Amino acid sequence: MTILTQEQTKHITDRVLSFSKADECIVTVSGSRNGNIRFARNQVSTAGLADDTNISVTVAFGKRQGTATINEFDDKSLEKVVRRAEDLARLAPENPEFMPAVSKQEYKASQTFSAKTAAIDPDFRAQTAAYAIQACKKNKLVAAGFFTDGNQFSSVANSNGVYGHQQQTSLDFTCTVRTEDGRGSGWVKRSATDANKFDAREAADVAIEKALRSVDAKALEPGRYTVILEPAATSELLGYMLFGFDARQTDEGRSFLSKKGGASRLGDKLFDQQVNIWADPWNPDVPVLPWDTENLIARKRMDLIKDGKVNALNYSQYWAKKKGVPATATPGNIIMAGTDKSTAELIANTKKGVLVTRTWYIRMVDPQSVLLTGLTRDGTFYIENGKIKYPIKNFRFNESPVTMLNNIEEIGKPVVIGGDEVPFQMLIPPMKVRDFNFTSLSDAV
Repeated sequence: MTILTQEQTKHITDRVLSFSKADECIVTVSGSRNGNIRFARNQVSTAGLADDTNISVTVAFGKRQGTATINEFDDKSLEKVVRRAEDLARLAPENPEFMPAVSKQEYKASQTFSAKTAAIDPDFRAQTAAYAIQACKKNKLVAAGFFTDGNQFSSVANSNGVYGHQQQTSLDFTCTVRTEDGRGSGWVKRSATDANKFDAREAADVAIEKALRSVDAKALEPGRYTVILEPAATSELLGYMLFGFDARQTDEGRSFLSKKGGASRLGDKLFDQQVNIWADPWNPDVPVLPWDTENLIARKRMDLIKDGKVNALNYSQYWAKKKGVPATATPGNIIMAGTDKSTAELIANTKKGVLVTRTWYIRMVDPQSVLLTGLTRDGTFYIENGKIKYPIKNFRFNESPVTMLNNIEEIGKPVVIGGDEVPFQMLIPPMKVRDFNFTSLSDAV
């Protein structure tokens, strides 16, 4: 597949718009080339390269909408997909919450493309897997992992004069390392836009060290502990909480930010003073498209939590009109302020505590308090007098990220967390948190 240029997609979107007879028309042209390699039991199991390009057309007659897609680009095909969308729109019921297409937007480009990542080839993927496999064989360990890389483009346009085009690259690597007898387990995840920021050897070494150190885990009594949570241990927890920063959910009483009587906690100090969380499409570590892919609204920096206070809510077009306020773009990334301290420094500053590599199988218990339950895995350790003393068995926890962010003692240096496990591209730090609630033991490694 050829990655289409801005000139090429502008020609395509102009042709689609010229064929439309509807009240309004929205066009998206997108394509991707995604490579991957998967390995298990110290050998490569699958590898491949998949590509795809398609056009999506959404039209409206009044409040009736229709959408159709196609992967052919000649004029006859472009006209055909427009007519199909129009036919569907005429058959559709009226949408009571229909909102017209946005007016012309100014999209400030973000640095979502890396030539080094776009140039990743089968040799690069094979070498990434080889680092982990060879090192594990040398240490009598067993590796399993998955490496993916992507080169994509996206173009958007509508009948109100909107047009945007941007190319994106990404890579994600996860690796699980087990001892041959299954008593020790380690895990690592790395994500990046730029392959220059990815070190396959470093990533594999982290998982190997965790696996070797986690053998002969001891049981520690469940209870409330000071914990050091690595970024992968908190990313999903924060994701559940951040979904609650929706103005409609809040106003309708369905969010932890809701108050009785329909008021919100906007402006309230709900978190520790150290907590600052924002979205910024131009952050160089986690850049994202400068438009909201759902509504095509231009993204801006949005400070969600400032010095521990709830600072902003996300307003959809419909809810913004209902409330008489400007609509906001859905954030594409989440960034949390940190320090220059490493995880090792957080450990060194801890008299007694627990280090958590990763959390998983997370489920919501109570939406009103964002109480979550889940399990630790792949390396949980007891800390004493600033050092990891021994591995411990995994725990089930019942905890709210709202409470967690209220109990912060120390914050480390933010790192990139992305991929399928989290709802946003994230740049978040390791955190030292007091009174984290472990409710029972788990025998799984």
